[in-house]
Amino acid sequence: MAPGAAAGPHPSPRTAVVWAVLRTELDRRAGEPLTVLDVGGGTGGFAVPLAQAGHRVTVVDASPDALAALTRRAAEAGVGDRVRAVQGDGDALAGLVEPASADLVLCHSVLEVVDDPATVVEAVATALRPGGAASVLVAGQAAAVLGRAMNGHLDVAAALLADAEGSAGPRDTLRRRYDAASATALLDTAGLQVEEIHGVRVFADLIPAAAAEGDPQALLALELAASAYPPYRDLAAQLHLFARRTS
Repeated sequence: MAPGAAAGPHPSPRTAVVWAVLRTELDRRAGEPLTVLDVGGGTGGFAVPLAQAGHRVTVVDASPDALAALTRRAAEAGVGDRVRAVQGDGDALAGLVEPASADLVLCHSVLEVVDDPATVVEAVATALRPGGAASVLVAGQAAAVLGRAMNGHLDVAAALLADAEGSAGPRDTLRRRYDAASATALLDTAGLQVEEIHGVRVFADLIPAAAAEGDPQALLALELAASAYPPYRDLAAQLHLFARRTS
């Protein structure tokens, strides 16, 4: 079923669905400070609010500038002692974190750009304690095809459609994109059981800016309502998979 009211600092169509799913997990473990690993967490859009909620968060990111901004942001929010910054690539994750050390791992917009997504997902699974959960956000292939076609780039749309990994070639900014089946298979191979799949930005990237700005709450409600249901879910710009390490 679709998540309910969004949680997070500033609910928006770009993040509300993810925050809603995370809030369900946090509520399930209410009163329990969690150890969170945020892979590719950048400047702390998720890490700082989670730290403000009482959890300890380690952010792994390749950009020293992003980590510096994260450190400042955490200090300004009064949670500098609960946020740790670690510089490193997603592909090197296995060597950066201890096995079975995290209750929750966020891996958002990472698997599209790393050299070996299977290795990264395996490292995510290894970092989780049994029963721990992973929040995985990946770019959607169908949305990329649709978006290019609607903008008149029919050759690029055709390339994206035909490519097994959902890439338009060497000039593409992403190495790969996913559909629900391919993303689920990737997590399943690493021993992560997918519990929920939602679409993120089902409509937000398609409607005119004036319509979105004119009634943002209506757009937010529509995104939340459609996020769990094919075919709308599968046309979203991103797919959010929530999975658990069962053993």
